[in-house]
Amino acid sequence: MMLIGGIVALAIGTYTFRWLGPALRSRIQFPERAKRLLEVGATVLLAALVAVETLPFTEGHVGAALPAGVLVAGILAWRRCPLLVVILAAAATTAGLRLLGLA
Repeated sequence: MMLIGGIVALAIGTYTFRWLGPALRSRIQFPERAKRLLEVGATVLLAALVAVETLPFTEGHVGAALPAGVLVAGILAWRRCPLLVVILAAAATTAGLRLLGLA
């Protein structure tokens, strides 16, 4: 029962936050500096997530295949290639290097 209560509470909270954004958009104005900090913060958070998940910081991540795939994806995204091309090239790079034994 406690699990179901937790799921319901999280669902209600999620939908409340999703509803409050558009509902309060015209009532709350953030200063330009705050908007810029939020944008930069989101970029930094995404970069940190990519770094933690792809670079060999832990024993479970060994080898150069995954970082190489992410590097290929980053370069293609920077060159504004279509998302499907970026994903397929990164996956092919990672798979190819793993097939060659670079894990």
